Formats: sequence, C-alpha cells, structure tokens
Amino acid sequence: MDFEEAADALYAAPAGDFIASRNALAKQLKADGDALGSTRLKALRKPTVAAWVANLVARQVPDELDELLALGDEFREATADLDGDRLRELTPRRHQLLDNLSKVAARLAGDEGQKLSGDVAQKLRETLDAALVDPAAGAAVREGHLSSALRHVGFGVVDETGEPSNVTLLTPQRHSPRRAAAKTTSKDGGGGGRLTRRGTAEDQDTAAEQDEAAAARAAASGEQAAQREREEREAAEREAAEREAAEREAAVRAEAKRVFEDAVAAAQAAEATVEDLDTQLDDARDALTEAQALVHRLGTELDTARRVARDAQKESREARKRYNRL
Repeated sequence: MDFEEAADALYAAPAGDFIASRNALAKQLKADGDALGSTRLKALRKPTVAAWVANLVARQVPDELDELLALGDEFREATADLDGDRLRELTPRRHQLLDNLSKVAARLAGDEGQKLSGDVAQKLRETLDAALVDPAAGAAVREGHLSSALRHVGFGVVDETGEPSNVTLLTPQRHSPRRAAAKTTSKDGGGGGRLTRRGTAEDQDTAAEQDEAAAARAAASGEQAAQREREEREAAEREAAEREAAEREAAVRAEAKRVFEDAVAAAQAAEATVEDLDTQLDDARDALTEAQALVHRLGTELDTARRVARDAQKESREARKRYNRL
C-alpha cells in the first residue's frame, strides 16, 4: 500500500472512525518502510460532515459529479465569450444538477447512517457549486479527499439567486482613444488663377484672404495635432498607472494567499498534533485503568497472604504449647 491508496482508504472510512483508521494506516505505511508517507498521512485532517458527504459523492456517483464539472466548463466558455444568452440557458440546468446531486448526497449519507442538518446540506451545496465554478475546486472535490466544505465568492456572472447579472470581461480591454487624422481641403477653384493673376487689387485682396484662411487652417491643424499628442500621452499614462495598480494588487493578493496558506498549514499541523495527543491521552488513561486494576488485585492478594500468615503463626503457637505439655 502506498500513500495514495492509504489516503483513499482513509477518506472512504466512516467519519467516526477517521482517527483510528488514520493511525492504523499510518502504522501500516511505516511498517512497509514508507516513513514519509506515514508522516504525511498523520497530518491529514479529519473531514467535517459536509466534506465527508462530498467525498462520498465523489466515490459513489462519479458520473453525476463529472456532469456537474462539465457544466462548469460550459459556464466558463460562455463567460469568456460574453454570451449572456448562453449563460441564461445554462443557469436552470445548473440549479437542476445541484438539486439532484444534493438529494443523491443526502440519500447516500442516510445509507451510511448520517442524517444531514440544514446547515450541513447548505455547506454541501456550496461545495458542489464551488466545484462547478472553479476548476481547482472541481478537481479537489473529484479527488474525494476534502477535509473542509468549500464556498466560491466573487463569481461575477450571477447574483445571489444564481441568475445571470452583469457579464463583464475578467481582464478589461484597454484601447487608446481613436483618432481621425485631420484633413484640410480646399475647394478654392481660383487658386491657380491667384498664382498667375495677381495684377489687380481685387485679385490681391482675394489672395490675401485665401492666405489668411490657409494660415488659420494650419494653426487649427497644429492645435489639433498638439491636442492629439496630449490625449495620447494622457492615455499612455493612464494605462501605465492601471498596469502598475494591477501589478500591485496581484502582488498583494499573492502575499495574502501565501500568508493564508501558511496559516492553514500551521492550523492543520496543530490539529494533527492535538489529535495525536488525544490518542496518546486515551492510551495513557487505558494504561492507568489497567494499572489501578492491578494494584487493586495485588492489594487483595496481599491481604489474603497476611491473613494466611497470621493463621499459620497462631497454629504454630498452639502446636508449641501442646508440645510443651507433653
């Protein structure tokens, strides 16, 4: 038996037998020469009732669970495509699968002698829904080694009732402002004449007006170019600021995740230590009970021996007296 087989056997055991099963399997791994596997197995946490039922579902009805996980793939595809109509089509099926699988889970638990309270049933449903929404959660549920119920938060395509709401991109697309190149057109039909005919005062006045208009258009074009440059620079600065903010947020999230995972690992180790100490305490209590029983038995035997010795001494004295009278 290797560690994986031992873990499967451990999480398949009845919830009430978890600690005893874990100790026995860890001892077997150690006897088989897998000291590391034995240590890893001892660190596994006892599942909550909701987690135990989710593990039961993974073992007993894997096809139904796979159907739920496949629906999760469809949801993610529709979300990535911003397909609101498709999401609205998938949502009733989501509810139906969750309802059916929750009922099957309650029946399986009942067959094992475990009745589900309302709170446990809700946690189980949240766990199954998390498996649908998140691929990592789905893989964990499918593996059947959960020690705690799961709950997904922050999924932006459904509201609290599970209906599709505001479908948004997970990564906002940033576009630079669209600009149209400024064009200056001149429909001056007498331009050529102005260049060749500048003899009269009227022609000179017309040329001056056209030159003034051209200068105004050039100034406007330059101002537009400067405005475009300012807007593009501001857009680039906004993009840089947003990118920097996203990187800072990602770093903060990564650090928070690391701290959380360290805390979880420490809590799991502490729980394992507590459970091992509980086992040692139970063993010590059993040993104490046996010792107390032995002390009581030895005390009884000592009292009997003393009584026999007194009787023997009394008979010896009487025999000596009879001998002296002879």
